[in-house]
Amino acid sequence: MERWHNRIAVVTGASSGIGTAVVKDLVREGVIVVALARRMDRLEAIRNTLPKDQQSRLHVQKCDVTKENDVNDTFDWIEQTLGGVDILINNAGVLIPGVLLTQSLSEINQVLQTNIVGVVHCTQRAFKSMKSRNFDGHVFLINSLTGHGVLTCPPDEVPNFSIYGPSKYAITSITEVLRQEFRGYKTKIKVTVSTNIK
Repeated sequence: MERWHNRIAVVTGASSGIGTAVVKDLVREGVIVVALARRMDRLEAIRNTLPKDQQSRLHVQKCDVTKENDVNDTFDWIEQTLGGVDILINNAGVLIPGVLLTQSLSEINQVLQTNIVGVVHCTQRAFKSMKSRNFDGHVFLINSLTGHGVLTCPPDEVPNFSIYGPSKYAITSITEVLRQEFRGYKTKIKVTVSTNIK
């Protein structure tokens, strides 16, 4: 982790679960972290749990990754205030239980906007920052087991994961697309997918 000491890491979906754990680990390792989420009260609470000498390493920003203006404003702030993005952890994700055949399109769209479009937009902004500074950064995409295989339900049950699995399948594909694009742009930016158990 020494290479990343005092570098800038952006973590989406930082207000709970994996996002919170990643934020705390990075701050503890000497990385300057920008934690993004919709719930500022939770982000502030995370900062308050850190040792006093680490709290200044955590910046919190309200950002809904499904909103283009939120993402642009947040990454503009990072560029202007901290100088750029060196690491991006795309952790924001949502599962809205339902049946694909009957679930409302607005709920399906919310999952797709969060789990796919938000990842793409944040990655575009991080890449722009890294490339403009000729910095070989790292992009992480947090995936799910459902991004590698469809969960099978008993024959007499109707599954209720709806579009979540397909959205995570997209992350598997996006990871390879990004790897090839980073190579095509002659960068040494790395992309890593990490699969959690849900």
